[in-house]
Amino acid sequence: MDLSLPPALSQAVTGLDTAHLFALAAALGWASGLRLYAVVFLTGLAGWLGWLQLPPGLQVLQHPAVLVAAGAMLAVEFLADKIPWVDSLWDALHTFIRIPAGAALAAGVFGADAGAWTLIAALAGGGLAATAHAAKTTVRAAANTSPEPFSNLALSLLGDAAVPAMLWLAWQHPLVFFVALAVALVLMVGVTVLLFKFLRSLLGGLKKHFGAAPARA
Repeated sequence: MDLSLPPALSQAVTGLDTAHLFALAAALGWASGLRLYAVVFLTGLAGWLGWLQLPPGLQVLQHPAVLVAAGAMLAVEFLADKIPWVDSLWDALHTFIRIPAGAALAAGVFGADAGAWTLIAALAGGGLAATAHAAKTTVRAAANTSPEPFSNLALSLLGDAAVPAMLWLAWQHPLVFFVALAVALVLMVGVTVLLFKFLRSLLGGLKKHFGAAPARA
């Protein structure tokens, strides 16, 4: 199996070394699990404005039609993510969108001509998107059990800030990005496990409560 990067890729994307390519692929996959439409819009806008030269496999993101569609969905998602329980419904619906999209965006960094690296990027991107999506869905569902709205809003704003920050780090400081990503993944996995147990216990208690109510009547 040939795992060397194709020379055409390096020539087409000036200023990007191997570390940048891997960091960008990982960032696109991970961030897609949190804010897919923000990822598409911000990446495409940066390319369209000439702030950075996108790899050939991602240049479709800077097409005006893609930017308009992604921008409209970004606005919808921004509002939906601020409303308790609506955010959880939105997350549930996007389980079937964020993960394959994260895989596709990560693969797009290397393009169809990169052989094994395209497949590796797709698998890694999909896995990172799934991890981020699972953590986001679990945390927001747990936050929605609280009667106060501030934790939900704070978590939503944190996600709004984390996505562009991680994309910027991947482009400007790839090694720092990988450290930040490792820390984020450890925290996400730990929080997902803990809160999943909490939610399962909560649902079990609700089932017992409502199941026992008719007997008391």
